[in-house]
Amino acid sequence: MSKESVTSPSAEGIAASARAAGAKARGLPPVHLWNPPFCGDLDMRIARDGTWFYLGTPIGRVELVRLFSTILRRDGDDYFLVTPVEKVGITVDDAPFVAVDFEVSGTGESQELRFETNVGDHMTADPDHPIRVIRDPETGEPSPYVLVRTNLEALIDRKSFYRLVDIGVHHEGWFGVWSGGAFFGLIPSDELLAD
Repeated sequence: MSKESVTSPSAEGIAASARAAGAKARGLPPVHLWNPPFCGDLDMRIARDGTWFYLGTPIGRVELVRLFSTILRRDGDDYFLVTPVEKVGITVDDAPFVAVDFEVSGTGESQELRFETNVGDHMTADPDHPIRVIRDPETGEPSPYVLVRTNLEALIDRKSFYRLVDIGVHHEGWFGVWSGGAFFGLIPSDELLAD
């Protein structure tokens, strides 16, 4: 997919279409059911810290960012804003969302971790919303993610990752956390114990 900008469609047009579609839907719009024609790429980018940019300028209206986030879809490695009538490509530097906090309930294998994203989504880590960690091959720096909805992840922010480490336990050769009846390994136990 080409990442060149096009003059049409505009962010304003996409927002209007999204509002109209959202008014008909309860909850999140069914973007997975929509198959409109591809209308080109929009000069819109989501930075690694979760900031949305349009034409190189941060989008300051939280409600507009939230609206765009509800019509976001990932197909393969590409991200799109999708409405019933158009589909436009956007750039995502890392993950489209950032998990900015979580709440803990229960303990041990009954523990549940309920995450909140920078755009107001909430999800409990479980087999349908797994936590995964990718480590930079050169620095070993971890990048932890939680699945928000189909093919769309949130990068877990640093303070939340440190909190996960604080409540982590060893299980079957891994150090990680329990949530929603599943264990999510953060780092092999032997690597952690070697430090």
